[in-house]
Amino acid sequence: MIQLVRRILTWLWTTRRGRIVLAGMIAAAIPLLLLVGWLIRPLFFDTVVDEAFPLAADATIPEELTEDEATVMMSAASKLEIEVEEAMPEAMQAAGVVELKSGGFVDGDAFHRGEGKATIYQLEDGSHVLRFEDFRVTNGPALFVLVSPHPDPQGRGDIADAGYVELARLKGNVGNQNYVLPADLDPDDINSVIIYCKPFRVVFSTAALTP
Repeated sequence: MIQLVRRILTWLWTTRRGRIVLAGMIAAAIPLLLLVGWLIRPLFFDTVVDEAFPLAADATIPEELTEDEATVMMSAASKLEIEVEEAMPEAMQAAGVVELKSGGFVDGDAFHRGEGKATIYQLEDGSHVLRFEDFRVTNGPALFVLVSPHPDPQGRGDIADAGYVELARLKGNVGNQNYVLPADLDPDDINSVIIYCKPFRVVFSTAALTP
């Protein structure tokens, strides 16, 4: 057997016809070797992906932050949960309290999620309170509660065009909470509630309010 192999190799190397056959064998083997290499390559090499953090399509990175710093800030904030459990004020539990408008929170985008209910109540003394119940939103840096006449704001452009009133900084991204409306703000002029990230100018969640 060994002698046969030697004769074949000698013939391939020393004869013209043998060299032609050898060249053909090598040419035929190259595609096969490439295919085998492509199939087994994932077993020996890592595939590295480094996608930017989803700040949202219309996010604005503050001038004092780099994109990497913004990514770290948003990523860290999104993993935190700050829970608030405020009961209804005693005045809201008394007779004469009227539910004026309400609506459910929806996601700002695929990453910034929101759920729960927002309701505007008129108290017996004529004042108004905005209450969140069963509320949860993706956390972020410097989230604020805005109200707007826009019925369904999709981004900061809609908010800027329609106008808004900033009520307060969001007390917590989870739980029931209350926000007193300014005395000069007519609930009839409020058609939506917005959870808004000031540093990055991103809408995290909205609730369209209807009577």
